[in-house]
Amino acid sequence: MTRSELKEQWSQMAPAWIREARNGRNATRAGLLDKPMIEACGDVRGLKILDSGCGEGRFCRLLVDRGAGQVLGVDLCEHMINAARELQTDRDAYYLADVEDLSFLDDHSFDLAVSYLNQCDLPDFRANSREVFRVLKPGGRFIVANLHPMRSAVGAWQRTDDGSKQHVILDRYFEEGERCWKMMGVEFTNFHRALTTYVGGYRQAGFAIDDIIEPTVDVETLERYPELDDELRVPNFIILALRRGPVQVR
Repeated sequence: MTRSELKEQWSQMAPAWIREARNGRNATRAGLLDKPMIEACGDVRGLKILDSGCGEGRFCRLLVDRGAGQVLGVDLCEHMINAARELQTDRDAYYLADVEDLSFLDDHSFDLAVSYLNQCDLPDFRANSREVFRVLKPGGRFIVANLHPMRSAVGAWQRTDDGSKQHVILDRYFEEGERCWKMMGVEFTNFHRALTTYVGGYRQAGFAIDDIIEPTVDVETLERYPELDDELRVPNFIILALRRGPVQVR
């Protein structure tokens, strides 16, 4: 799968994605991931924040609503960036670029960075991690939400003849690489990696791991979003809270 092919998949998916983000139910994000992501970000008031793989800007706007000083969203999909710019304010901006190359950004220029279900779509998450490390200030944090590796390996449910879910199929876990799915009517590719690969990549970039979160749902949330009942059985997603150490003197 070439980068141009990956980009084309996102271009095809963009209209449906934007509609869902702005007008749809969006249970996975609104009901499951937003709360732990916001909690992991902590107090963002006055901070300069990078959203690496911002899509149409939804999480950027949430950060602005919580008092962020300035948010920059970066994404390679032109349709997403154009949509994000339609709703931008004087505290958020959007840049069309590949998040694996942030050379247009200065070293040590951000207090916080987020990656909200983006690194699992990148051919080279290590390049993105190194670039985010470079642009963060010493002590800056990088909050990464990803597909859980146990689900990105295969991820399908074993079902009975009547369709009832028995258990998740975990197979090909150590066979890293492309996984093809169908999402919003589009054939879509992302990348499976073992947890040790992600952890090793972050440490090689220079990050320390402050926390690992496997989001689930409570009773109240499940009443509102009953389609999230899987989340009580298996971890579909994982959040890693990373921290940049001090600048090394050479």
